[in-house]
Amino acid sequence: MLICCLGDLTLDVVVRFAGPIAVGGDTDAEIMLAAGGQAANVAAWAASLSASARFIGRTGDDEAGSIARARLRAFGVDIVGPVSGANGIICSLVTSDGARSMAADRGAATELQLDDIDPAWLEGCDHLFVSGYALMREPARSAARRAVELARASGAGVSVDLASWSAIRDCGVEAFGDAVRSLEPDVVFANEDEERVAGRVDDTAWILKRGAGGCSFDGDERAAIPVEHVLDSTGAGDALAAGWIVGGPELALEAASRCVQRLGAMP
Repeated sequence: MLICCLGDLTLDVVVRFAGPIAVGGDTDAEIMLAAGGQAANVAAWAASLSASARFIGRTGDDEAGSIARARLRAFGVDIVGPVSGANGIICSLVTSDGARSMAADRGAATELQLDDIDPAWLEGCDHLFVSGYALMREPARSAARRAVELARASGAGVSVDLASWSAIRDCGVEAFGDAVRSLEPDVVFANEDEERVAGRVDDTAWILKRGAGGCSFDGDERAAIPVEHVLDSTGAGDALAAGWIVGGPELALEAASRCVQRLGAMP
């Protein structure tokens, strides 16, 4: 099974605080450097679940891009797309209970062009995952549409993750919704905040992620797998998406439970 994932590959700086932030002072924290980005996370998890995975996107020709590509390749993911500009860097701030917030500079990923998409990248594709971050603005929005056209020609299924309620709000809810609908996805992944802001997409299977509250797989309600301790929720939704694409609800929940028990978004 070949899963192609279009969107961003970032260099993540993950900061997990030991306790409340001491404003104006020092706070003990565990800090790590890792590859990230929603599309890259899904590709890494798909590869870890024994699928063939390909990341499609524009990455930077700087040190951050080199490190991120090397980290993703280590999972066995094929990386395609132009290399230029500054790579995206994300600072993921994780509280002691595992909740996370992100400060994001998406860099070169937002500049993926329609003409960048090589039809050969989508040959033999069984499923194309499109990160909602690629649909926030042009030119990446048109590049995503082209990739979907090529994937459909190969008989592939298509899914979209709405990515971020705040980014949807900031880019324009109506424009974002139009971009999602134009892809006619088979499946939409979202959490409850994203569903509230963006609204439902008609005639599409809807996978609603509720964190510790489990997941609704297009109306099939499943409980989350209990874990002893949630270390970091970053990337859990991406792990769930990869698991569902590869093996359905049970594998989706298993991958998500594995993700929250480690620091960082990748396996």
